[in-house]
Amino acid sequence: MWKCLQNYRGWTAAAALFGWLEVALEVLIPMLMSVIVDGGLYREENFMLRSLFPNALVADRDRFVLTVGGIMVGVACLSMACGLLSARCSAICSQGFAKNLRSLLLGKIQDFSFANTDRFSTSSLITRATTDVTAVRTTMYQLLRTMTRAPIMLVLATVMAFTVSAHLAVIFLIAIPVLLTVLLILMRIGKPRFRKMLVKTDAMNRAVQENLVSSRVVKAYVRGGYETDRFDATTEDLRQAQLSSARLFTLTGPIQMTIMWTCTILLLLIGGREIIFSTTGLLTGELVSLVSYSTQAVSSLTMISWLIMSLSRGQASMHRINEVFDEQVDIADGPSDAAVADGSVDFEDVCFSYTKNPDKLNLRHINLHIKSGETIGVIGGTGEGKSTLVNLIPRFYDTLSGTVKVGGRDVREYTLEALRSGVSMVLQNGTLFSGTIRDNLRWGDPNADDDELRRACAIACADEFIDRFPDGYDTVLEQNAANLSGGQKQRLRIARAIVKKPKILILDDSTSAVDMATDEHIRRGMKTALPGTTKIVIAQRIASILACDRIVVLDEGSLSDVGTHEELMQRSRIYRDVYDSQMRQEANEYAES
Repeated sequence: MWKCLQNYRGWTAAAALFGWLEVALEVLIPMLMSVIVDGGLYREENFMLRSLFPNALVADRDRFVLTVGGIMVGVACLSMACGLLSARCSAICSQGFAKNLRSLLLGKIQDFSFANTDRFSTSSLITRATTDVTAVRTTMYQLLRTMTRAPIMLVLATVMAFTVSAHLAVIFLIAIPVLLTVLLILMRIGKPRFRKMLVKTDAMNRAVQENLVSSRVVKAYVRGGYETDRFDATTEDLRQAQLSSARLFTLTGPIQMTIMWTCTILLLLIGGREIIFSTTGLLTGELVSLVSYSTQAVSSLTMISWLIMSLSRGQASMHRINEVFDEQVDIADGPSDAAVADGSVDFEDVCFSYTKNPDKLNLRHINLHIKSGETIGVIGGTGEGKSTLVNLIPRFYDTLSGTVKVGGRDVREYTLEALRSGVSMVLQNGTLFSGTIRDNLRWGDPNADDDELRRACAIACADEFIDRFPDGYDTVLEQNAANLSGGQKQRLRIARAIVKKPKILILDDSTSAVDMATDEHIRRGMKTALPGTTKIVIAQRIASILACDRIVVLDEGSLSDVGTHEELMQRSRIYRDVYDSQMRQEANEYAES
């Protein structure tokens, strides 16, 4: 946490210094007020600070009142200026702290493996990086502002009250512990309520995210009313949680005011009686200053109470942020930063489970050897482990047992950057980022020139539609690339992967939205232009993998068979059934057309 403040230590010190000066000057004001009342108005002989003023000035009442009043105004202005400077320095510190905290948090999330990310929902991570960081930032500001002011104010006001009248100041010593005890009880009650409120905020963010991402589906199924009702229920839960937390804040105000006015009344009753009957020599101005010090002491406790309640919420948010920081990253860098030598891939008795349970395996004893430059097709039913298999190559997940080798070396020996620099992966629904087409293509290689971009787009058949845009490669993509069709998005993602010049290119059902002719053109283009690149093609459409050097058939997470199309037609019942089924379907569709 304190690491986030290391660049703002000077501002932190300045915030504290100006806060202390503000308090010291503010504590002088009741004393000067007492001097004006006793020395100027009531003309008492032994008023407070009498020795500091020359007799000639004291004798001239009007000049004395104006002089001391001017000093009091000057002190008030200086106190205000110090307060403003302290607030400014505190704001700079808290904002900088939040910026550094968000950067560290995002860096940690980027280091997460898929398994780590799976343990947190996306909406929860968003809430932690936004709402929780904002709550911690607010707490940090209040901590810097209040902790440099309120305790000093409480101590100085109490000391000055004892200086004026020790026996009346005892009232403070009774009131302060009572108020602090009540506030600590409220804090203990408030912490679980704040945590519950943040969980409800996660749920609301999740509902918003789903609606925004899936707006077309919602409209297509005419489920807007249902989603509105579901969102209303989520926001109602959040409202109830917020109300439960707010009730604690509303309790602090009346409690503090009750104690403050009780102190004031006791001071006026006891002090007024002493002045009337002249039992202790207490002066009117001194009683006024005592009331002011009482107000300052209780107001400082008020600030501390608000800080305590804010700390209660800040602690709940910081706890959630620390859960991210404390998450052990499943996948760490290997010792070697050597580049991937070639595109060979070896699976040696690989077993994998998302739950890390050996009794619930998603992949079972996979033995597969892929030569560099081969084109491998992968086929199997939904949930058979096709995507899981290829996710092990760039170490998005680690095996439960067995070894995955790339370029003849265990993937765990590479640094993640070195390994993933040699692997490109194109997903069916991968992301295109905001910016121009050129910007998105250069995610593959930031240094790629326009000729390289055009060659990649020609291979992926993306040049056909890019050239039709008025701005060409400078065409700005809308959010989620809404100004492109599904097929155009897929071709652009393939082009981006080609720009990377990988040793291994993985296509995970990445041509499902393009027509057969375009699919065939892309496959021929990659075979010709990327002869040394290993290509692994996952496809539901069997026509997309017929020309592959070999085809891998997966069945319930196990390697059923490997071979060419002709070989598999001879010996693999699963492959033959899929082929016959799709060919009959295509024949029926052709006949109907």
